[in-house]
Amino acid sequence: MVRDMKVLSAMIRSRYREGASIAVVARELGVSKSTVRRHVPAGEWRDAAAAARQRHRSRAEEPYEKALRAQVVRLYGSGMPQQRVAATLGISVEAVVARLEPAQRRSRQEATRLAVEQQGELLPLDEVIARYVQGATMVELGRLYGVHPSTIRRRIPEDLLRSRGRTPKSQPRARRVLVDEEVRRRYLAGESAYALAREFGVSTHTIQARIPDADWRARPTGKTSVPPPRPAKPRRGGARMVLALSDEEVLARYRAGQSATAIGREAGVDCRTILRRIPEAERRTHLQAQRLNRPAPGVDADTIRALRVRGLSWEAIGAEVGLSAKTARARA
Repeated sequence: MVRDMKVLSAMIRSRYREGASIAVVARELGVSKSTVRRHVPAGEWRDAAAAARQRHRSRAEEPYEKALRAQVVRLYGSGMPQQRVAATLGISVEAVVARLEPAQRRSRQEATRLAVEQQGELLPLDEVIARYVQGATMVELGRLYGVHPSTIRRRIPEDLLRSRGRTPKSQPRARRVLVDEEVRRRYLAGESAYALAREFGVSTHTIQARIPDADWRARPTGKTSVPPPRPAKPRRGGARMVLALSDEEVLARYRAGQSATAIGREAGVDCRTILRRIPEAERRTHLQAQRLNRPAPGVDADTIRALRVRGLSWEAIGAEVGLSAKTARARA
């Protein structure tokens, strides 16, 4: 580090005028950035855009940056797309684009054409042609190999291309012969029209057409089945539940500090049943119940500090005195 302030000031101004940034000058001379700013005249300060351009120019002259740019240009010039170049070098796509000159970048049409050609070169031509001859369509083959149908079309020889009308059609599903006598017999035996229609491959209307109207099991027209009315449940009277404890004993226990849950557990009822036996003025608030059910141990600050001096952690102190680590730290 330079001790003479005049020499330091001269070195700072010299390095800054050469194009070095404030951070670079501070790192080289071993001073802070604020010290560099104080020794640089205000009229010579570069704005943010100029400083950014200077940083990029300085970074471009580094050996690592030159080697990286050469690799990007070489891989991209070999026909590799930008995404693949970025994945190969372990950088982002934006970093690849920034290291390519505008004249070196391919147009969108050229990039698409090159990607299609490279993708088509990876296709197994013999397998594609064999599947096409067996009846597969170009759309199905494109979906199978992840390419466009036109890519499959360019790989099929002209003498093997078939027109749309010559595309082999799939054989229709064989259906059972619908015999009216069998349908009537099985329907009268108890089988449903839906089950028969599913077995013979027809609709339920077709099954209904084979069944005489007198034998058809259907809901009468214009008559809807009304469910019988449900018997009215007898309403419970206002009789109060008889507890094993009297109201006076419940109130006495509650005043003594026992919770409604504990009293209800002993009486075999819910805590809300116990609370209904207690007057509104006698009921404790939530905070009062919390303090009563979980009383804090009477531990003073001196005890906690003594345990802390012994080297115990806050968690160990809390376990020792029956408090949480946060409460023990607050009481200390």
